[in-house]
Amino acid sequence: MGNEKAQRAQGAQESRAEGALGRRTLLGAAVLSAGAAAFAAPGVAAAADRDSGGHHSGKGYKSLPVPTIVAHRGASGYRPEHTLGSYQLALDMGAHVIEAGDIVPTKDGHLVCRHEPEIGGTTDVSAHPEFAGRKTTKVIDGVSTTGWFTEDFTLAELKTLRAEERIPGTRQHNTLYDGRWEIPTFEEVLTWRAAQSKKRGREVWIHVETKHPTYFRKLGLGLEERLAKLLRAHRLDKKDSPAFLQSFEPTSIQRLNKLVANPLVVLLSTAGSRPADFVDIGDPRTVADLITPKGLKEIAAYAQGIGPTLDLIIPKDAAGKLKEPTTLVNDAHRAGLILHPYTMRNENTFLPADFRKGTDPNAYGDAFGAFQAYFATGIDGIFTDNCDTGLLAREDFLNG
Repeated sequence: MGNEKAQRAQGAQESRAEGALGRRTLLGAAVLSAGAAAFAAPGVAAAADRDSGGHHSGKGYKSLPVPTIVAHRGASGYRPEHTLGSYQLALDMGAHVIEAGDIVPTKDGHLVCRHEPEIGGTTDVSAHPEFAGRKTTKVIDGVSTTGWFTEDFTLAELKTLRAEERIPGTRQHNTLYDGRWEIPTFEEVLTWRAAQSKKRGREVWIHVETKHPTYFRKLGLGLEERLAKLLRAHRLDKKDSPAFLQSFEPTSIQRLNKLVANPLVVLLSTAGSRPADFVDIGDPRTVADLITPKGLKEIAAYAQGIGPTLDLIIPKDAAGKLKEPTTLVNDAHRAGLILHPYTMRNENTFLPADFRKGTDPNAYGDAFGAFQAYFATGIDGIFTDNCDTGLLAREDFLNG
């Protein structure tokens, strides 16, 4: 009931003309006076040009509210991530898009939703003596990891496991739900999405990421073809289909661009990092090269958006405080790309130093202030573990 009331209020508020540029410029100044970074006026103006009462005009992803609140792995601030319980809570909270799938394969070729193929930290597999012998060490994208891996299990075996909280030291309250949900298959997510869309009378949007696609392709478990087949079966493979497809590997997005017509997003890690596929094929470029005007123009030839880490939007100094924004928002918009950066969380340990409160790293800081700082740069949306906080912060931002 409370959620419905909040959504009605938000909808009414969004339908009013906001005078977005003036309000956002004033908001940028207010945040500045509170000790945040300086926010460039051109970025604010660019957002205002695209935003009419908090909405894009057009079909498909251009119809989504701006800034878009993307529920990172569902409502992962409150439930174990990548479970149907986490996705459902995020949808009930009012998130505009649900990241319902970091997809990884099983031994028998099914796609399941886990943040990483290693599942020792997100399931109860270590408590299953029948799988003790499956524990091993693998090198994935140059990183040695010890644990249990989805590609060593059949789907039937994975379905005997239960999901657990990934960071219990930070989110102890989430451990209450350990063991409650299975690992969902991506097909189960698509069935859930369709049912929720019918129930709500509107299309439920999802974000889907291919995880370590080069690594899995070398194992004979290519992700893109399997993903495209499921999307086609569920009639979600069109230009205006409510499903973003994303990857940290540009070649995965290029491959998907040939298989489906969905809106595509290239994820971008730290500036000095190299995408795993670039390392594999000997491409010397780093993320810093991809976020130049030239690099962004190249991405725009096969994708509709980028998902940069927040530090590429506003860097931090040595003390962890926000500096001035980069030109990435404006540069991406000039290339015709939208930006959905990641990830905003409420806990002090994840917030810029400007917005931390007290000394407990697991306590909530001034997440609302941090959201305003990022919104004021003109981003089109943001990934957050706490979509309820993000939605309220968005409302504050649009109200000015």
